[in-house]
Amino acid sequence: MGSTFGNLFRLSTWGESHGGGVGVVVDGCPPQISLSEEDIQIDLDRRRPGQSEITTPRKEADRAEILSGTFEGLTLGTPIAVLVRNKDARPEAYSEMSEKFRPSHADYTYQAKYGIRNWQGGGRSSARETIGRVAAAAIAKKVIQKCFAPDLEILPFVESIGALQAEVDTDTVTREMIESNIVRTGDPNSVEKMIDYIKEIRGDGNSVGGVVGCVIRNVPVGLGMPVFDRLEADLAKGMLSLPATKGFEVGSGFEGTKMTGRDHNDPFRMVDGKVRTTSNRSGGVQGGISNGENIVFRVAFKPTATIMTEQETVSTNLENTELTGRGRHDACVLPRAVPMVEAMAALTLVDHMMRQRALCGDSQR
Repeated sequence: MGSTFGNLFRLSTWGESHGGGVGVVVDGCPPQISLSEEDIQIDLDRRRPGQSEITTPRKEADRAEILSGTFEGLTLGTPIAVLVRNKDARPEAYSEMSEKFRPSHADYTYQAKYGIRNWQGGGRSSARETIGRVAAAAIAKKVIQKCFAPDLEILPFVESIGALQAEVDTDTVTREMIESNIVRTGDPNSVEKMIDYIKEIRGDGNSVGGVVGCVIRNVPVGLGMPVFDRLEADLAKGMLSLPATKGFEVGSGFEGTKMTGRDHNDPFRMVDGKVRTTSNRSGGVQGGISNGENIVFRVAFKPTATIMTEQETVSTNLENTELTGRGRHDACVLPRAVPMVEAMAALTLVDHMMRQRALCGDSQR
């Protein structure tokens, strides 16, 4: 059913937005990794609703419960199940949507595909599904730190909201800079403008999209498999599997199409005994394999589909009608999307690290 991600480090998420709870089963985590519910909770708190004045007002503590796979604070090497119970579900707010399809949402396509859908908050298509991904990624980051790359940093940030563009230096931005503001942008000069714009959009009953940028530092050389399992291809799959995503680009991306090869190529030089590049328009990936430079990519998020103004739509009886959005929704998903992007990056990387070790051992040029 498309709910599993990864090859050697595999996760399967489950649950609906207004059901009893949501969660994840992680299979392939190595044994003897230190893991507690508090380790997972740190990232869930960054993702949860109701955390600031510009996010959805739904109040969920999103407390993680580890049901299996650990003993005395260490992983066992067996499947790890994590549960987060839904506490503030209000399915009655979506009753009108049981008979009407929300424009640009998954309502119609789910109904057309399965002949049935959970209309309460979007059910499986809700961004609440990403709780399982974020919980799994907290485990993945522990594995990366202990087994593969202790200095690796994954730093996503809000790069733009609507037409408002932040100026973020991917070489110097820090997690402290990003998490110091409720927008989660690495540009202090853009924070207030972005907050005001989100409030304005929400006040109009509307929504707005934007771009999350990400830099990954201290990446080992050699991650990624040629042809179908290229590193940037799997990153793209991970990012585009997130709700509301509509675009992915790595390195120079679409802007690179405006350059010539002479201008776009990244020259190689030996620096302190290592092969380095003097520029990074490749975004840290060449031939589908990491080259040791920073991985830099961007993810485009569309405006939230559910808006609080009347729109034309079609009913489940296939009649033209109108619908005004109900329930509690983000007018802009970008601030809460930052930990989701981080999660999919960590899950992609840990899987490729495990595959690289299985294929080539610890050899590296």
